[in-house]
Amino acid sequence: MTEYRRITDLATLKAFGHPLRMRLYGALYMRGTATASHLAEELDDGTAVSLISYHLRKLAEHGLIEPAEPEGADGRERWWKPAQEALRIDSSDFRDTPEGSAAHTALSRVMYEQRRDHYLRFLDQRAGWSPDWQDAHDSSDFLARLTPAELKEMTAELHAVIDRYTQAGKAADPEGRETVAVHLYAFPLRNA
Repeated sequence: MTEYRRITDLATLKAFGHPLRMRLYGALYMRGTATASHLAEELDDGTAVSLISYHLRKLAEHGLIEPAEPEGADGRERWWKPAQEALRIDSSDFRDTPEGSAAHTALSRVMYEQRRDHYLRFLDQRAGWSPDWQDAHDSSDFLARLTPAELKEMTAELHAVIDRYTQAGKAADPEGRETVAVHLYAFPLRNA
């Protein structure tokens, strides 16, 4: 598995930007490995296993996921895993054409909706988490007056901090650890 992959081609961007494929990729990323049947159970929305298999094959065609070693006794099922530890998608790679810009915007909207759903699910389930986890969670927003260069520098620093904690968490004892979603949006804002 490569460390990260930067998506720079429009065909892969469009393939990944399908809402169900993004959900499947996210679920697979969380699990590490899974079959279409496992993912159908996890989605729990009535999506047919055959449709999930189709979308997994589309993700594989673009190198976003790859076959994994079978983990179960049933050798007929295909196991899948992410082909990289992380994906990077920069708007600068797609803004030169109207189609690329539109596809990047559509993908960004789907990503936002899915992240929003994750946070709302946490809010609905918050009472089921321990007081320590309830107290540790954060929901903040800030307004800063920055230049584009300062925003890029700040973003790089925040990414470095998150990466440091991510790497430390991989090396540490798993006891007491949970997967934590960190959603970061930084963008210029004008009054409407």
